[in-house]
Amino acid sequence: MLTLSHPRAPDGHGSEDCRAVSEILSRIGDKWTVLVVQVLGRGPARFSELRRAIGGISQKMLTTTLRQLERDGLATRTVYPTIPPRVDYELTDLGRALLVPVNALGEWARENRPRIDAARRRFDAQVEG
Repeated sequence: MLTLSHPRAPDGHGSEDCRAVSEILSRIGDKWTVLVVQVLGRGPARFSELRRAIGGISQKMLTTTLRQLERDGLATRTVYPTIPPRVDYELTDLGRALLVPVNALGEWARENRPRIDAARRRFDAQVEG
């Protein structure tokens, strides 16, 4: 029996499920998060190493991204009592599990870049044309 309190989409997923998926995808699907996760997938890294590895990211955006990864349980931050203090970031088990789809998406993007570029050129030519 279909109730109004739990509306279901034709595929059997309720709107609550869709909102949850949408929220998580918007968090982990932004370009900086994907890039940080990919770099941390190689192993623990310091802030400065991450910033060098991810061209174009500002200090503020990297800080924000790392904090969100920590909040979501995808990365940990370890402070070592040295002078100056050393801080390492590392993926958690949950973050490493995210590497599977992130790496697959990255590989798909690399493999299909020529096809996407060609489609964009065709589209732009038709719009201009």
